[in-house]
Amino acid sequence: MKNRKKFTMIEMVVVVLLIALLAAIATPMYFGYLKDARVTAAKSQLDLFQQAITDYSLKMGSIPAQEAGLEVLVKRPADAKGWRPFLKGDSIPLDPWGRPYIYRVLGTNEYELISYGEDGKAGGEEYDEDLILHVNN
Repeated sequence: MKNRKKFTMIEMVVVVLLIALLAAIATPMYFGYLKDARVTAAKSQLDLFQQAITDYSLKMGSIPAQEAGLEVLVKRPADAKGWRPFLKGDSIPLDPWGRPYIYRVLGTNEYELISYGEDGKAGGEEYDEDLILHVNN
C-alpha cells in the first residue's frame, strides 16, 4: 500500500473507545480529589475561626455574641473598645460550597462552628458529612 492518508472506521472506533475509557477512569478520581480538597479547606477555615474567636475572647473578655456572629471578627462593633480585626479581609469567607458558616453559641464559653457540606443540610449522609467544630473553653 502506498502512503495511507485515511483512517478506517475500526481505527476511529478504537481511538474513541480508548478516550472514553480514560475519561471514565479519570473523572471519578478528579471529583474525589476535589471533594477531599473542599473538606480539607473547610476544616482549615473552621480552625482559623476558632483561633480568631479565642483571640477575640482574650482581648474582649468573652466570645462573640450569637447576634453579632462571626462578622465581629472583621468589622468593628459600635460599642467595642480595644477592638482590632481578628481576621484579614472585609467579610467572613463562605465555605467551599458557597454557603455561610454557622456560628452557634451554646454557653458562656461554648460554641459550635458548622458547615453542612455539599448538600447544605443538617445531618449529612455517609459521603456528605457535616463539619462541626464544638469548642468548650
